[in-house]
Amino acid sequence: MSISDRDLAIKAAEAGAAVVRAHYGTSVVRFAKSAGDFATTADIEAEEAILGVLRAARPDDHVWAEESGRSGTGGSERLWLVDPLCGTLNFAVHNMLVAVNVALRVGTRVVVAASADPFAQEIFWTDGVDASVRRAGVDQRLVPSAESRLVDVNLDPPFPNESVFRAARLLAHERFVERFRPRVVSTTLAVAWVAAGRRAAYVTDGQLRDSVHFAAGIALCAAAGCVVTGIDGQPWHTGLGGLVVAADARTHAELLALVADQRAGGAGLPLP
Repeated sequence: MSISDRDLAIKAAEAGAAVVRAHYGTSVVRFAKSAGDFATTADIEAEEAILGVLRAARPDDHVWAEESGRSGTGGSERLWLVDPLCGTLNFAVHNMLVAVNVALRVGTRVVVAASADPFAQEIFWTDGVDASVRRAGVDQRLVPSAESRLVDVNLDPPFPNESVFRAARLLAHERFVERFRPRVVSTTLAVAWVAAGRRAAYVTDGQLRDSVHFAAGIALCAAAGCVVTGIDGQPWHTGLGGLVVAADARTHAELLALVADQRAGGAGLPLP
């Protein structure tokens, strides 16, 4: 292995980001998937570029990619999770808010990850211990901050816990409006922004274990020192699932209290 796993994740994400940039502003072909979801030429070609980098360096590893599914044979515990273009609808309507996500899970733990912003030309990365953002070849350590009070929420389906939690209801809660300012970026680039101090928190529903969309961002936030749990305050891959990732413990506790208020039927639980 002449290249480290960390550098390979960065290289693969950069390769995908270059393809996304090249397609920006063009009339990309759309390929229907399910429930109104679709992929584009950019998604498919970016994934091919990423997989080419990974397979050249780690031919024995398994891969789970958004567009082509799972590949690899044998008993390797190494699984690459690839999301070549997170924010496809944004991209298709010429909105630059997208991410290219690459993460490596070994056993049960994501050990390296990279999330690339193709247009800011930033690569957020972690080796499982440190977390940094690379710009023009220079790395800067990620430092979470809740100072902005900006909270990004995911309003896209599925909603497995809709009987007890919906992000849309969270935005309408009067105490949320008092404490925070909502943002809806519609790409997991916003998860990396929590690690970087550009968002105070991020909230979503969903079952996220081995999610090609979220694996990189969750790993970045954990390494940067954010507070990361599911919507019920349990480890994010257990219980109800979902994700509440916050820059600090106070912000996290405030958001969990608001989520718990929904689960209690709007009983007005006090914030900590």
